[in-house]
Amino acid sequence: MKTITQPQDASSAPEELSPHIQARILAEALPHLIRYDDQTVIIKFGGHAMGDAALSDAFAKDVVYLKQSGVNPIVVHGGGPQIAAMLKKLQITSDFVNGLRVTDKPTVEVVEMVLAGAINKDIVSAINRQGGKAVGICGKDANLMIARKITEMPDPESNLMKAVDIGYVGDPIEVNPHIVDVISKSDIIPVIAPVGISREGETLNINADTFASALAARMKAKRLLLLTDVAGVLDKEKQLITELTIEEARTLIKEGVISGGMIPKIEGCIEVVEAGVEAVVIIDGRVPHCVLLELFTAHGVGTLLGRPRRDQRVRTG
Repeated sequence: MKTITQPQDASSAPEELSPHIQARILAEALPHLIRYDDQTVIIKFGGHAMGDAALSDAFAKDVVYLKQSGVNPIVVHGGGPQIAAMLKKLQITSDFVNGLRVTDKPTVEVVEMVLAGAINKDIVSAINRQGGKAVGICGKDANLMIARKITEMPDPESNLMKAVDIGYVGDPIEVNPHIVDVISKSDIIPVIAPVGISREGETLNINADTFASALAARMKAKRLLLLTDVAGVLDKEKQLITELTIEEARTLIKEGVISGGMIPKIEGCIEVVEAGVEAVVIIDGRVPHCVLLELFTAHGVGTLLGRPRRDQRVRTG
């Protein structure tokens, strides 16, 4: 387990760099460029960054640069605040159970409209403006994400499974990534809305983290990056933990260091790594160009959970 005492601030970099500094930066990035060449990296884009024009543009630039560098980026996006705003505008009330939005028939129609419509196309347009070629799809396309309704969840107090009725909220049961493979192996970047479909043909709202994790596990992605509104996992002194093994993460959960809403996120990360993804990284999406900083620098950003150590990331290939 590694920690960092000083937060990294990408915005403090000078606007103009000398040729020597530029050459050094490129030389330092080269091993990482080679490491991720022709590799699949799935990025869950969400949180505050989605509502900030400058951060959204920086994210779009990062994704385009990844594609131009030989990486195969796949974007899965959230949209909770935008959904909430539209529900309020339409005067539709909405509650939450264990962090999941209770989704009745009118709500799921709004969810699909906002996620697969407005938000998805905004992200596609942002990537295209930065010189990339993006196309928007959702989990319903080509049966990409087949899910079932969630009918039981662990009780927060007893941790025992308890029956729930939260409507059209889904949990993935089958992932068919053919359409994503076809798109990402071309010069096009797939941007995916986390809307799935049941075997009975019902539209289901799927948590974006859950959707991205299921896709990463099925595709055996090199990395899954989860952009959030937190720096990562913090230790007892509230300092950022830069890297965790599966065993260390489970110990921190038992000790109460990892608590609250971070527990299911970390448990989901563990499942993804155990399914074959090399590592999952929880990143503060409010840091400009956080995706490039994570993939193309030795120190990375956020908290990496996986089998390799950060100081082994170049050597192990």
